[in-house]
Amino acid sequence: MWANSGFSGGYTGLRDAEIGPEWADLHLSVGEWASDGLLAIFFFVTGLELKQEFLTGALRRVQDALVPVLAACGGVAVPAILYTVVNAAANGGDTSGWAVPAATDIAFAVSVLAVVGSNLPQRLRVFLLTLAVVDDLIGILIIAFFFADDLNLGFLLLALVPLVLFAVCTQRGVDQWWVLAPLAVVTWALVHHSGIHATISAVVLGFMVPVKSRAGKETSRQFSAALGPWSSLVVLPVFAFFAAGVTVGGWSGLTDSWTDPVAYGVIIALVVGKPLGITLTTWLASKLPGMALAPSLKWPDIIGMGMVAGIGFTVSLLVSELTFGAGTVLDDHAKVGVLTASLLSAILGGAYLTVRNRKHARAAQ
Repeated sequence: MWANSGFSGGYTGLRDAEIGPEWADLHLSVGEWASDGLLAIFFFVTGLELKQEFLTGALRRVQDALVPVLAACGGVAVPAILYTVVNAAANGGDTSGWAVPAATDIAFAVSVLAVVGSNLPQRLRVFLLTLAVVDDLIGILIIAFFFADDLNLGFLLLALVPLVLFAVCTQRGVDQWWVLAPLAVVTWALVHHSGIHATISAVVLGFMVPVKSRAGKETSRQFSAALGPWSSLVVLPVFAFFAAGVTVGGWSGLTDSWTDPVAYGVIIALVVGKPLGITLTTWLASKLPGMALAPSLKWPDIIGMGMVAGIGFTVSLLVSELTFGAGTVLDDHAKVGVLTASLLSAILGGAYLTVRNRKHARAAQ
């Protein structure tokens, strides 16, 4: 709203204002600090959660995790293919944005399920969580492999020093922020200078934290409990505030954005491709020997969950900036597509699952 008001100059001035030490080559805009720096906290928490899931959670047993893991792969591949096909066939299309609609936003998707699905099977939530965790991991790998600019191996090797010290400290039960935070910041800065997107360092730092330290502390859960609320209530809103500030130029500008193959390619990929990819891959995986859906899961519920998984907010907005460049016309159009698709997926998926929820409630009476 601010970016499209008469005071839009104040928004862009705030977003583009540069702060940070020039001597460390970290004189970045406020928007860059939000996406490269502040968002590192979100990815650190994601790294903690991924490790917990792999070691003690839903991904611990292969036979329990394989169907949603394959479903996540289909939920990434089909939207990417759909986007590419749409943009390859359209005049003025840009296929480089194939990764923008690949991600599912865990927080929003699970929140929609929680609001409308009080009577839905508990295994559906576990399925969605597992799918979203693997989806995040794939998104992280896409950022690492496809958005590394002019890799500087020297800085990357230097980053191993504070990273190893961080790992040793956490393994030994050290949890004082004044010890760990400087090591994490130095690791982040060195990875930032290496050419790899700096948020990847946060994921690796999260992986370094043990589920249980040698001193018997449940370090990973302690860190998640301490940083999780900050990630959800501060980091994501601030990042979204700067990432979603797309100046569309009124209603005509918005409709112009929607007619760009980049925007409607993203919308089709998320709203149609996500549920299609997840449902189709789940069906194929369930036909493999030794693999099947839990008896409490019904195919209409899987379809609804796939619709909700089309909410691709945080990582999709980040990938759009990395692909097209923050503030460019294509970035603005891609973000309009992400925001539109996320809203449509939330409304359509929420409405569909509300009907399914009532059906489950009647069956339980």
